[in-house]
Amino acid sequence: MLSLLRRITQEVTAAQSLQAALDIIVRRVRRAMRSEVCSIYLVDPNTQDYILMATRGLNADAAGKLSLKSDEGLVSLVGRRAEPVNLEDAHIHPAFHYLSGTGEERYKSFLGVPIIHHRQVLGVLVVQHEERRRFDEGEEAFLITLSAQLAGVIAHAEATGAMMSLTPNTPPPGSDFRYKGIAGSSGVAIGKAVVIFPPADLDVIPDRIPQSTESEIEDFYQALEAVRSDIKKVSSRLSQHISSDEKALFDVYLKILDDNSLAAEIVSKIEEGNWAPGALRQVIKLHISFFEQMEDPYLRERASDIRDLGRRILSHLQEKTPSITEDLTEPVILVSEELTASMLGEFPLEKVKGLVSVMGSSSSHVAILARAMGIPTVMGAVDLPYSKLDKIDMIVDGYSGQIFTYPSEAIIDSYQQIVDEERQLESEYEQLKDLPCETLDGQRIGLYVNTGLLADIHRSLDRGAEGVGLYRTEVPFMIRDRFPTEAEQEQIYRQQLEGFAPAPVTIRTLDVGGDKALPYFPINEENPFLGWRGIRVTLDHLEIFMAQIRAMIKASAGLHNLKIMLPMISNVAEVEEALALIRRAYAEVKEEGYDVVMPLVGVMIEVPSAVYQAKELAGMVDFMSVGSNDLTQYLLAVDRNNSRVANLYHTFHPAVLRALADIVERTKGEGVKLSVCGEMAGDPLGAILIMAMGYDTLSMSSTSLPKVKAVLRKLTMEQAQDMLRQVLPLVHSDAVRQTMMKLAREAGVERLIRPSKTAALQ
Repeated sequence: MLSLLRRITQEVTAAQSLQAALDIIVRRVRRAMRSEVCSIYLVDPNTQDYILMATRGLNADAAGKLSLKSDEGLVSLVGRRAEPVNLEDAHIHPAFHYLSGTGEERYKSFLGVPIIHHRQVLGVLVVQHEERRRFDEGEEAFLITLSAQLAGVIAHAEATGAMMSLTPNTPPPGSDFRYKGIAGSSGVAIGKAVVIFPPADLDVIPDRIPQSTESEIEDFYQALEAVRSDIKKVSSRLSQHISSDEKALFDVYLKILDDNSLAAEIVSKIEEGNWAPGALRQVIKLHISFFEQMEDPYLRERASDIRDLGRRILSHLQEKTPSITEDLTEPVILVSEELTASMLGEFPLEKVKGLVSVMGSSSSHVAILARAMGIPTVMGAVDLPYSKLDKIDMIVDGYSGQIFTYPSEAIIDSYQQIVDEERQLESEYEQLKDLPCETLDGQRIGLYVNTGLLADIHRSLDRGAEGVGLYRTEVPFMIRDRFPTEAEQEQIYRQQLEGFAPAPVTIRTLDVGGDKALPYFPINEENPFLGWRGIRVTLDHLEIFMAQIRAMIKASAGLHNLKIMLPMISNVAEVEEALALIRRAYAEVKEEGYDVVMPLVGVMIEVPSAVYQAKELAGMVDFMSVGSNDLTQYLLAVDRNNSRVANLYHTFHPAVLRALADIVERTKGEGVKLSVCGEMAGDPLGAILIMAMGYDTLSMSSTSLPKVKAVLRKLTMEQAQDMLRQVLPLVHSDAVRQTMMKLAREAGVERLIRPSKTAALQ
């Protein structure tokens, strides 16, 4: 059964259109279950009617033409219940409704199962028999399992049109195609999309209209010949060391490459209007699916050979492809299946208007980086047909997490008004740069920045930063192919400390592991977020920890503005050990004659155990900083980089708010300074609540700082505390945010949080 399910799913995934996929399902299910009828009904999102989309056994001409109302018939009953209906004689059931023109009047037995994706019923899969009999439990289980496997494929095809056989980049009928993602960085971007992708990865190659069909074909044949040459060389070099059977593999590769039909198919796709890499992807993936569906194990394994050859050809093609950055004449919106910081680093920032990533969440590092640079971003757009969007017009709404493709003039005009309003707000923020962050009734709160790059110094000071609440030391570690020396680290930290002096600079010790990896220090774990990361790594490697601490303290010589912060603290023993090592490093540096003072030392509160030991930890350190990103992740058991569960990641979750308030309560009277350095601090609504709870400092990206300052200066502490009192009893995250927006509107600060026009477009 498992192999049958796998083969059906593979065939459906490889289908070239949604209708072809549905036809495969009804044909294969009818045969597998030996039923006389198999049909698929899909829900029309506009009318909620159930449309007969594909059938084997009923009148084929009825497909796409006949439908049932949302409250009509057994099919809609399955949909309303969202559970199977299994009947020996459907005709005697009170919900039975004969759909005229289908020819189903002679079929008695009925089994219908819902097709559900993300809690939404997309349609119903039905099998029928002429005889009166109830389908057995095994048959019902098979259909339920298959339905669950196919739901995602159907949902993606419906939502994106990804299975529609359109010419590359040809607009589908209509305009204002809207896709939902997760707001990653606020703001609006209007412009052309450019799809970017990692090298030699067939799966993410987009479709693109070539400038010259002839040159694309020529490049393809040159790449094909280069791969043939490579394989012949490898075969010749290894011929003395491998058996004739093993050498035969290279002969198989050459035969595949010499097969004129494969090359002809790719050339045909190029002539139809796709560039060579896109045509290669289409043909290779089609052939892979054919091999994967074969019964014979040997032939099935040839799918990996086809994939390998496709990658080799692609690699040679990409050598001839000019860099995307070379062709950019105006700012663009970068789109990728999984956008990374390194991809972003390849583009000049003045050429980047917006970002869209199919994978990831608002707490992914690229989203954090986008907020730091003020680039409107949408993450987790899982239904976006990104491979079809190269060079098309697009709007990115970083406030609501929406993406519009092929936008109409009307929607462009509406969003242009938001862009204009944003510019007006920025000029208002500019006037506040040198003013303190102080409420209307005189309550002062420090606004610091999170940083990791030298370039952040000027940007942060220019926006009124009072110091650094978090300097991420992993950044200089990540951009090297080895651990930086103590002297190199000292120079890097000195630049930050001098740049902000005399303001305090909080430097966090190396925080790798989880989703932050060093290429020269791989950490391979099944569950990295619950594994070897943060302080756990550095305490296990004293040579790394001591070199870093010594470099920090040396860098502070004569400046005396260093604060050291320890990440991922989960127990008191870790702090005791780290403090002893810091004191030792300080004594060593002092003995070397450096003019230094013992730095303030603090801990990050980002795991639940630290929340409940906050009082004990406060008695040991000088300050505590809540990392709201990881604390939210661990409290809610949600991987913040997993787009499948990203909708469950809420910094306004009642449990998160109560944990933040609890930390303040537990540390009262301990004389320890409290701050929040996660992304919640950079959200004006979050900043209001954090200030009301009693935190001393907020630390955020430099881009968020002016907006947060503008909002807090328009409120009294009494207003903020009243808002906190109203939302703390709430039990839903959405209710917290909606209530806060309502209260912000009543307080007259909503327009400072987001342009007024955005509400009308959501």
